[in-house]
Amino acid sequence: MSDARGTGPLRQALHDGWTLRAVSGPQVPPEIDGVTVPATVPGCVHTDLLAAGLIPDPYLDDNETALAWIGHTDWSYETTFDRPGGTHQRLDLVCAGLDTVATVTVNGVEVGRTENMHRGYRFDVTSLLQPTDNTLAVRFDSAYRYAHAHRDRLGDRPNAYPEPFQFIRKMACNFGWDWGPTLVTAGIWQEIGLHGWSVARLATVRPLVTLDGVDGRVAVQVEVDRLADLPLTVRAQVAGVTAETTVAAGQRSATLTLDVPRPALWWPRGHGDQPRHDLDVTLHGPDGDLLDAWHRRIGFRSVRLDTTPDAHGAPFTLHVNGVPIFVRGVNWIPDDVFPTRVTRERLTHRFDQAVDANINLLRVWGGGRYESDDFYDLADERGLLVQQDFLFACAAYPEEEPYAGEVAAEAAEQVTRLASYPSLVLWTGNNENIWGWHDWGWQEQLAGRTWGRGYYLDLLPRIVAELDPTRPYWPGSPWSGSEQIHPNDPAYGTTHIWDVWNTDDYVKYRDHLPRFVAEFGYQGPPAYATLRRALTDEPLAPDSPGMAHHQKAIDGDAKLRRGLDAHLPAPRDFDDWHYFTQLNQARAIQLGVEHFRSHRGLCMGTIVWQLNDCWPVTSWSAVDGDGRRKPLWYALRRAYADRLLTVQPRDDGQSGTGGRSGTDGRSGDGFRTDAGGLVLVAVNDGGQPWRASVTVTRLTVTGDPRAKTTLALDVPAYGTVNLALPAELTRPDEARRELLIADAGDPAGRALWFFAEDREIDYPPAEYDATVEPADSGQLVRVTARTILRDLTLFPDRLDPSAQVDDALITLLPGESTTFTVRSTPPLDPTALTTRPTLRCVNDQQPHVPGPVPGTRAG
Repeated sequence: MSDARGTGPLRQALHDGWTLRAVSGPQVPPEIDGVTVPATVPGCVHTDLLAAGLIPDPYLDDNETALAWIGHTDWSYETTFDRPGGTHQRLDLVCAGLDTVATVTVNGVEVGRTENMHRGYRFDVTSLLQPTDNTLAVRFDSAYRYAHAHRDRLGDRPNAYPEPFQFIRKMACNFGWDWGPTLVTAGIWQEIGLHGWSVARLATVRPLVTLDGVDGRVAVQVEVDRLADLPLTVRAQVAGVTAETTVAAGQRSATLTLDVPRPALWWPRGHGDQPRHDLDVTLHGPDGDLLDAWHRRIGFRSVRLDTTPDAHGAPFTLHVNGVPIFVRGVNWIPDDVFPTRVTRERLTHRFDQAVDANINLLRVWGGGRYESDDFYDLADERGLLVQQDFLFACAAYPEEEPYAGEVAAEAAEQVTRLASYPSLVLWTGNNENIWGWHDWGWQEQLAGRTWGRGYYLDLLPRIVAELDPTRPYWPGSPWSGSEQIHPNDPAYGTTHIWDVWNTDDYVKYRDHLPRFVAEFGYQGPPAYATLRRALTDEPLAPDSPGMAHHQKAIDGDAKLRRGLDAHLPAPRDFDDWHYFTQLNQARAIQLGVEHFRSHRGLCMGTIVWQLNDCWPVTSWSAVDGDGRRKPLWYALRRAYADRLLTVQPRDDGQSGTGGRSGTDGRSGDGFRTDAGGLVLVAVNDGGQPWRASVTVTRLTVTGDPRAKTTLALDVPAYGTVNLALPAELTRPDEARRELLIADAGDPAGRALWFFAEDREIDYPPAEYDATVEPADSGQLVRVTARTILRDLTLFPDRLDPSAQVDDALITLLPGESTTFTVRSTPPLDPTALTTRPTLRCVNDQQPHVPGPVPGTRAG
């Protein structure tokens, strides 16, 4: 005991002086074989070799393929350090994350082996340390060799890709996905260091936050590691309330309960504020000395999942603080293949993009990682809800050892780590694995072998119930709530909709009436500047070598072409193809979101696949791999706005096929191909009633009115109103030349409905006037339409990779104007800013009749 007096706990990072070398591998290039390079810790092999100039950037062209040998090679990291001062009874080597199959030695003595990227490790090295020049080495065996050995031992199991990712507890998408490269990493990917302590330490602190009426309760579950059988004191404090308890000699756990009267509640964004409170927990010895401390910010809120059967099946509705929340979500994948490049600053930017697009939930997909504390802290701060998948995706997973033990340890560690974050509202057992077992031919291939059912329906729900009973658990995405009901039944629980992208036109979204859509998506290429950075193709073409390599989806380009053929004029060149495929992606998702939101009450959530990318690629993302917003992002911002005005087909009062609607704050767009009726739907996800007068007009594409009416809107908070439209509005005289406009004024803007496809509409050639004037940090581009301009979009990144624009996909009628705000470091050429291919609209496919030469006006 006397050893510890005056010596508090020690935490010393060991991040300096590391080197890296290849140990063995069948294809190590001669310029790397036997070479030792500096290593950055935390980091990984790829980033170290890239920093040393020994490999090309794996994200460019097809370099990924030439670097496949890295994942088949063994690697060794090594550093030296001095023993820290102090009189700590115990010195532990703490490894927060090792990727993945590692052997750790200190001064030549093996202290441990690891085989799980998703958990941390702690090794007692007290007796091994000398005063100076201690050698720490971490050898990483090939992830492929490990996975193949267990596959051969246990028997193969089906998965979505020809890679063995289900046979190793590692980030699955390292092995390639239909949006990601095959870059199998190794390295010390999280913090590593020494922890010195005496007498006892806090092993885990797990606060369970609940509400009892208007009052809050925090049950702080504490576990301690001991070196002495002495009584210990644990103290906790939050929001001015304190509690203290004794951990008797021989005991290792305790619970402290703090009752907080009437705390301010934490709410999802759009429903209230996000107050948080400092929770401090300290551990003291019998003489009062501080032995250890823990700190976290918590929020008071309740969460409940309503799946009570009803006349339509069974809902899937999240309730926060007793209020049902319509989820306006996006799926989140790792933001970089190399996790240490995902800094807090980068996450902050990505979260700002999510909030600015009116998103309120991020689903952390099961083929990536358990996200970082920075990720969750930012979600708490911004009121973004989080659904965290356990890490199983698109494969049959073995349940034999060592996997069962690793999964149990991993799940317990991550549930404990994340239990304090109010933004986390749902644990999900897996991504598409139960669905795969039902529908993807797995049962015959498995021939009775394990596939993961025991994890999703037994082990994981038991761990969540024991360690985090304050949150719901859902066995899979998708999942119907029962093994007796098909896992992707749209009337029950959660649904994934992929027939639209894979086999059907996107208007088929209107055939679906799901209770909750956890995945649906449509592809589009990244920004032009992103392509130009990543590819050396000359010229760029949809099928040029680099473009083809950066399209990972099966038949992806054919599916993009199918979508274009159904809706838009034939592209004349790559610039047309790029604009039209991005436009089609935005239209597809806007159609789906508006349809699902128009059935608010029956459907209570949409989670679009996907927000982000991990490298430059043609994919389903709204923000590309270089962080640039695609047109889809702007469409999401409109479709997810608190107030949505949309025109929808209602053939039988419930659903319809064909047609497209949209809103864009100024104007939206849509088309109709069937003969059913149309309704105007107003969706209010705000906390105040929405009362407005809506003018609905049928007019020609040249601006001539044909019919008109005015409707009164009175939409309650968090409610929906459907207004049938009279036949004189919904039956055009000339479908190829007419459209419908519903205008409620700002902030809901307008909803437009076109009666024919773009490729069929008799658009006049695009005519407009444009001016450019300087503004703070950029320029203002004002466009005044002399004819209709359909889905007007400005792409300033074509002129400067740093340039950004504030809006996109704006449809102008003759005489209307809009102003784009462009942010860029250098001023951009006014003529280039206001002409094709930087400024685009659908009907610039028609022969362009130039107006006055665009010019610069002094501002």
